[in-house]
Amino acid sequence: MEKRNAAGHSPEVVVPAARDVVTVPFRQGLEAVDLLRLSTGVGPVFHDHAADSLAFLVPLGTADGWDLPGSQCHRRGGGSTPCGGGWLVPPRTDGAVTDPAQLRQAMGAAARTIELVDGFAQPPAVS
Repeated sequence: MEKRNAAGHSPEVVVPAARDVVTVPFRQGLEAVDLLRLSTGVGPVFHDHAADSLAFLVPLGTADGWDLPGSQCHRRGGGSTPCGGGWLVPPRTDGAVTDPAQLRQAMGAAARTIELVDGFAQPPAVS
């Protein structure tokens, strides 16, 4: 069984190979993680506490064509993991990453879900 710390993150330090990274706001990213886990699967995801964001590891080259509003994609070299966070979904030994097309679809579905939930959370306007 995988050990997790009090924040629910995997505490072991795993150094993944160089990958591109898609960074998204925490709430939308967490919804996307859930959607991907229920469908095609999700690769490593890092929770950056300081930025309140999630970083999905995706294949090299993804940054060249990434243009999804509300997210950023950049190249990250292999090496140490960022400080101030932990792995929400730790890297596996097989080196699997999140498929960019599936991530894009999950991010869209997550945005629509959040918009719907937020719409229900607003009290009705009183005239």
